[in-house]
Amino acid sequence: MEKKQEKKRIVLVPVPAQGHVTPFMQLGKALSLKGFLITVAQGQFNRISPSPDFPGFQFVTIPESLPESELKRLGPIEFALKHNKTNEASFKDCIAQLLLQQGNDIACIIYDESMYSCEAAAREFKIPCVIFTTTSATNHASRCVLSKLNAERFFSDIEDPEVQDKVVENLYPLRYKHLRPSGLGPLEPHLEMRREIVNKRTASAFIINTSNCLESLSLSWLQQELKIPVYPLGPLHITASAPSSLLKQDRSCIEWLNKQKPRSVIYISMGSMAHMETKEVVETAWGLSDSNQPFLWVTGSGSITCPDWIETFPEELRKTVSERGYIVKWAPQIEVLAHPAVGGFWSHCGWNSTLESIAEGVPMICRPFHGEQLLNAMYIESVWSVGIQLEGEVERVTVERAVKRLIVDEEGACMRDRARLLKDKVKASVRNGGSSYNALDELVKYLETD
Repeated sequence: MEKKQEKKRIVLVPVPAQGHVTPFMQLGKALSLKGFLITVAQGQFNRISPSPDFPGFQFVTIPESLPESELKRLGPIEFALKHNKTNEASFKDCIAQLLLQQGNDIACIIYDESMYSCEAAAREFKIPCVIFTTTSATNHASRCVLSKLNAERFFSDIEDPEVQDKVVENLYPLRYKHLRPSGLGPLEPHLEMRREIVNKRTASAFIINTSNCLESLSLSWLQQELKIPVYPLGPLHITASAPSSLLKQDRSCIEWLNKQKPRSVIYISMGSMAHMETKEVVETAWGLSDSNQPFLWVTGSGSITCPDWIETFPEELRKTVSERGYIVKWAPQIEVLAHPAVGGFWSHCGWNSTLESIAEGVPMICRPFHGEQLLNAMYIESVWSVGIQLEGEVERVTVERAVKRLIVDEEGACMRDRARLLKDKVKASVRNGGSSYNALDELVKYLETD
C-alpha cells in the first residue's frame, strides 16, 4: 500500500503591523488551500488570534520580542533595526522548539523582508527561506537601486534638477527623485536598514503581492537583479480572502451605503498608521461638505490626532457632516470598495489599499504621506491614470474640487472607465491560466521540491 505523503509546514513571519499582517495571512490562506500546514510566528503585540477563518493554522509567539512602546518611542525604521538585533536569538529558539515539537517538518520559512534576522535561524537549521515583500515591485526595485548608490554623493547630487528628473535605467517612469526616502525619520537609519536587508539576503526565492499586468517592467527588472525566482501572486486578497484586521470593523457603514445613490459616495481612509493634523481635518471636512457629495470617513486607529475632533468644528460644519457623512473608526474596506454606491476612494495609497481599489475598479484621490505611498500615488495618477493627486497644503477649495472631479465631472467618468478595464485585467490574472494563478502554482511546486 502506498504511503500517504505528509503535508509540509510553512512558517510565516510577518511584521506586526496591519499593512503587513493582512497580506501575510492572505498568503497563508492561499498556501493552506494548496495543502500546506501553516504556522504563524508573531511577536508580543498586534497578535492574530486563532479563528475559523484560518482552519488548522498554528500561532506561536516569538519570546522576548520588543514591546509596542518601543515602536512609538523609536519610530518604524529604528524599531525595525532594533527588533532584528534582539529578535535573532529568540527566533532561533522559537524554530528549535517547533522542530522539537513537530518532528522536523518545516519545509520553508517565509518572512517579511523587514524581518531579515530570520535568515540566521534558517541557515542554522538548514531550512530554505523565502522573502515576501508586502509593498509593490516598483518600490522594492527602487530600494535595490538606492542600496547600490554612494548615498553621500547621491543625496548631494539629487539637488540638481537634471539628476532629479533622470529616469532610472530600465525602470521607466521611476526617476532618481523618487528614490529618496521621505517622511520616515532620519535618513541614515533608513539607509542602514536597506544595507542590512541586502547584505543578509540568502533567500532562495522572492514573493511579491502584485500582478504582472500592473508592474511588468519592474518585475522583469527584479528577476534579473535578484537572480532568484520571483513570484508575483497578487492581488492576494482576491486569491485567498482571509479577514485579518487587527482593528474591529464597524459594519453599520454598509447599511448606510445601501441607502446612497450609485457611484455617489467618496470613501476616505488613511490606513492604520497615517496621521492628519487638526487643521487638515477641518479643511477636509469643509471641502467634503461643500462638494455636496455623501462621504464615508474612516478615522482609523489614531489617524486623526485630535480625539474629539468633531466637537471642535463650528456648529454649521458639525450639522453638515452629520447630515451628509458617515464616520466610523474602521470599516470592512474590501466590501466598501465593492459597494455600488462608492464612486471614489480618498486614500493614503498604501499598497494594500491601492490593490483593493484597483481590484474593484474604483478611481482614487491620492494623499500620500511617506515612503512607498508616494510611489504608489505616482503610478495611480501617471501610469495607470486611475486617480488624481492632492498635493501641497490641504484646503477646502482643493478638496471640494478634487471630489467633484472624481465623482461628478466627465474626467472622473473617464477614470472610472479606465479603472474598470484595469480591474478586469487584474481579476483575469488570478483566474485559471492568468499570470498570478500560474505564479502561485509555480511557487507551490518550488516549495514542494525545495
